[in-house]
Amino acid sequence: MELGLVTYQLAKSWDLETIIERCAQTGFTAVELRTEHAHGVEIEMPKAKRQEVRARFADSPVRLVGLGTTCEYHSTDPAEVRAHIERTRRWVELAADVGAMGVKVRPNGLQEDKGVPVEATLSQIARALAECGDAARDAGVEIWLEVHGRGTAHPPHIRRIMEECNHPAVGVCWNSNPQDVVDGSVARYFELLRPWLRSCHINELWNPDYPYRELFALLKQTGYDRFTLAEIPESPEPIRLMRYYAALWRALGAA
Repeated sequence: MELGLVTYQLAKSWDLETIIERCAQTGFTAVELRTEHAHGVEIEMPKAKRQEVRARFADSPVRLVGLGTTCEYHSTDPAEVRAHIERTRRWVELAADVGAMGVKVRPNGLQEDKGVPVEATLSQIARALAECGDAARDAGVEIWLEVHGRGTAHPPHIRRIMEECNHPAVGVCWNSNPQDVVDGSVARYFELLRPWLRSCHINELWNPDYPYRELFALLKQTGYDRFTLAEIPESPEPIRLMRYYAALWRALGAA
């Protein structure tokens, strides 16, 4: 298990050279690049630029582990769902070209206020994910469903989606949400999602309300040998913050 960075907040204004340099300098060995940020790794990139990105990471100590997208499949508009599926296919192609392991997608809410039963929305997301999973399998990458969204972040709902999707190329990105914690422990919901665990987001490790030491122990017991990716706010002293973060990550038993 290694420490990586999500570029959603802290690194949103950094170019690739800065991301790689700062991660290498502070002990972060991987990165999930978020879409629409300054690094510019987007689905519109031409082939030559994609190869440059692949080579840049291959020549560095930092792995490009994933691409963080905003693709989602819960809309009541079938055309919108179809557009997100097709956009996911393009992200899958980009991931394969730049050497990323996976593409992060998300559920982003239930539609009960529009009269749609919860089960219907979960099934719709599952069917879309299975289709995206076919594209990922063929490209040699994975789809990671983030535990995310109003209502959809409830781990039993994510399990229902994964069971119905039932695709070997589709897994779960644990997101370290408050909803994970039951009576001070994440063990109950971790066990629900453990069979599909492919990626893991972590955030404020100092938070006394989230049992990170327990989470890291559970990950180790599971044999999780991938990355815990820090999704943390911007800082005027990013190097200093990242060094402290890495030290706390180790102290909590992740290393």
